[in-house]
Amino acid sequence: MINEVRNTVLSILNKNNNGYLTPEEFNLFANQAQLEVFEGYFFSLANWKKKQNQRMSGENYADIVKEMEEVLDIFTVSSSLTHVATGQFTLPNDWYTLLKMEVVKTGPPKTYTEIERVAQAKIGRLLSSNLTAPNNSFPAYVVGPAPIASPINPTANTVQVYPESINTDVLLTYVRYPQTPAWTYNTIGADGDPVFNPSSASYQDFELPLSDAIDITIKICEYAGISIREQAVVNFEKGEEILQLKTES
Repeated sequence: MINEVRNTVLSILNKNNNGYLTPEEFNLFANQAQLEVFEGYFFSLANWKKKQNQRMSGENYADIVKEMEEVLDIFTVSSSLTHVATGQFTLPNDWYTLLKMEVVKTGPPKTYTEIERVAQAKIGRLLSSNLTAPNNSFPAYVVGPAPIASPINPTANTVQVYPESINTDVLLTYVRYPQTPAWTYNTIGADGDPVFNPSSASYQDFELPLSDAIDITIKICEYAGISIREQAVVNFEKGEEILQLKTES
């Protein structure tokens, strides 16, 4: 899909001699465009669920909520977390949003104990009371380092689990970011144009479905128009984006 999108973008830009987009520039814009479309799924899903609750959405082939959830399922993964300090675990570098965290004991029998997420502002009050303090049956976690301790690795890319005696068997289910797209090419040919090479080790296609190719193309053209200071390209693609939104609504 990435090669088709790039060819379309270059065709739009070259139509009125608006300038040339290098492979490096295309990859930068492609990554940003994919992230925009990806994040838009969460806002659109919320809106369509609202319509579904109001009985304003379709069913079967017209079930938009189901279609969006199927796309997001592609990016939903589970990972065992690494313990780095007292009660502290490192989050995966590609996490976008956390869905569920559990303590999984292999047994037998195999058991799953869900860890409740608690806000940083609330955990101090819970820990100060014997009645509400997290325990092995009802554990809790906060995103980021512990607010009442000095962890070994005080970064926001961690979770603090309570009780702190929990140091193994923590399984996280989360939505990850899409991988960074990379249009790769061979050495510039005799005509001066790069030749597409999908066999390169660094090649990465878009992870979003083919149905998002139009939105991705529009957004890349917007970035390209801003880069070459061509307002006509930006205005045209903005119009296409508005038309897409009207069609979806």
